[in-house]
Amino acid sequence: MSARIWHIAHLIGIITIMAFLLAPVILVFPISFSADAYVAWPPSAWSTRWYGELFRNEEMVQAFKNSMVLALIVTSLTLLIATPAAVALTRSVFPGREALISFFTAPLLLPSIVLGLAILIIFVGYGLVGSWPGVMIGHLVITLPYALRVLITGLSTLPANVEDAAGTLGANPFVVFRRVTLPLIVPALIASAALAFIVSFDEVVISLFIAGTQLKLLPVSLYHYVESRADPLVAAISALMVLGTLAIVLVVERAVGLRRAVAK
Repeated sequence: MSARIWHIAHLIGIITIMAFLLAPVILVFPISFSADAYVAWPPSAWSTRWYGELFRNEEMVQAFKNSMVLALIVTSLTLLIATPAAVALTRSVFPGREALISFFTAPLLLPSIVLGLAILIIFVGYGLVGSWPGVMIGHLVITLPYALRVLITGLSTLPANVEDAAGTLGANPFVVFRRVTLPLIVPALIASAALAFIVSFDEVVISLFIAGTQLKLLPVSLYHYVESRADPLVAAISALMVLGTLAIVLVVERAVGLRRAVAK
């Protein structure tokens, strides 16, 4: 009986903690259907007014398109750079390899505001502030460590004897990678792509430093919007972003499984 009581108490504790952590996210959805002209809880009436206002807001629509294009480009570049880098770091043995991995993943340890300020100081001298190339490079600085870490983990769990067997049968390194290694790391590639897309699309701090006023991005436009207004339009945008992130996670789960995506 005591074990059953402990199990129930443990379950209640987990549910309470999860409810506490998710409460701010969950509250976004009812607030987004408020008919009030300002954020209030509870809403005095219910309406889809702010979703209509969102799609009529040309600045937000354009910022969404820019963020979507940017995230797709950054995700593609991330995979193109991180995949061969992860293969080289896991399949080659050389002095300083661990130090090199730590260096490439160091941006994960730095506060975003410090990283953004450092990138701004460097980019000003090269005229990259407020430009597409500048924002892409800035986002790559934070997406590459995530993708590299996931891909290194995925490659480290692969049986090396499979690649060795292909090599002993006459396949050159490129054929081994294309026919053996690449199919085996598809789950890690999908997870890396999903993570890179979400991080790039949602990045606000570095975008604030680099995008300037010329390039409209959704997180930046949303940040400036809440500085002067407090209506439920913000909640409507946030609700759609939460649903979009959840959809990406569900697609990864349905396609390869989240656990299989990062390790075997």
